[in-house]
Amino acid sequence: MSTLLVTHSSFLQHDTGEWHPERADRIRSIERALSHPSFQDLLTVEAPLATPEQIVRCHPRAYFDFLETHQPKTELVPLDDGDTMLSPGSWEAALRSAGAAVYAVDEVMLKRATNAFCLARPPGHHAEIAKAMGFCLFNNAAVAAFHAKAAHGAERVAVVDFDVHHGNGTQAIFWNHADMFYASTHQMPLFPGTGGITERGETENICNAPLRAGDGSDEFREAFESVVLPSLRRFAPDLVIISAGFDAHRSDPLGNLNLTEADYAWVTRKLVDVARERCGGRVVSVLEGGYDLNALGQSAATHVKILLESF
Repeated sequence: MSTLLVTHSSFLQHDTGEWHPERADRIRSIERALSHPSFQDLLTVEAPLATPEQIVRCHPRAYFDFLETHQPKTELVPLDDGDTMLSPGSWEAALRSAGAAVYAVDEVMLKRATNAFCLARPPGHHAEIAKAMGFCLFNNAAVAAFHAKAAHGAERVAVVDFDVHHGNGTQAIFWNHADMFYASTHQMPLFPGTGGITERGETENICNAPLRAGDGSDEFREAFESVVLPSLRRFAPDLVIISAGFDAHRSDPLGNLNLTEADYAWVTRKLVDVARERCGGRVVSVLEGGYDLNALGQSAATHVKILLESF
C-alpha cells in the first residue's frame, strides 16, 4: 500500500481576490515542496466531485442548493464580510475539495492505501451546519467522517485539528454525535472565538486544548501529550481524520503561535502512532489553513513525509 495525494486542478480556479490570504498560490507552494524526489513514492490521484448525498449527511440540502444557485458567472461574490468568497470556479472546487476527502476515506477504509493527504481548497473546518465562514464552504473533514460511517460501517470517527484557528464548524456538526470525536489545539482568543475547554459536546466527545499567543513547541506538545492524545486513545476511533492547518507556524501572518516544521513532524508521528494502536493506521489528512507560502509548503511536506514513512 502507499500514501495517496488527492488533488485537482480545479482548486486553482477558486478565486478569492488578489489580496486574499486563502489563495491558489497556497496549492502551488505545496506542489513545489512535494516535487522533490523524496516524494516520488506518493501516488497522486484526481479528486472526484462529491455527490449531493455525501454533502447532505452533515449540511442541509437547502444550504447545498443555496451555494449551487449563487455561483456567480463572472464576478466575485462575498458570502460574509469578505472573508468567504464565491467565484465562477468555486462550486467545482468546493465539490472536489469535499470529494477528495471522501475518496481518501474510501481508499483507506478499503485498504487500497495506508493513508492519504488531500491537497485541496477551499478549506472546511469553519463551515458550520448551514453557514459558510472563515474561507470555508463545505466542511470537508465532517463530510469525510460521515461518509466513513455510512459507506464503510465505521462506528467511531475522530477529527484532530491543529490549525491555529478553532474548527467551530466541525465542533458544531459533531456536538450531538457520540460516535464522532473532535479535538483541537488552537490560539485563543482568536477567530472564530470558540474552542474553550468547557466546550465538550453532549457526550464529552469534544476536546479543546487552547493555547495562548506566543506559545510554541513546548506548550503545543504538552497540550497534545496531556489532553488530546489521551482523549483520542479513550475514544478508540476506527479512523483518524486530521484537519491539517499549518498557520500555527511562527512565520504565519494570521496567528501568533510559534510552531516549526519539527512540531508538525512530531504531531503527525504521534497521530499515526495512535492510529496504529487503535485502527490499523487508518489516517486521512485534509488541508486547512496556512498562509505564509514558504512555511506552508515546507510544513505540509514535512507532514506528508511522516505519512509516507508510516507504511
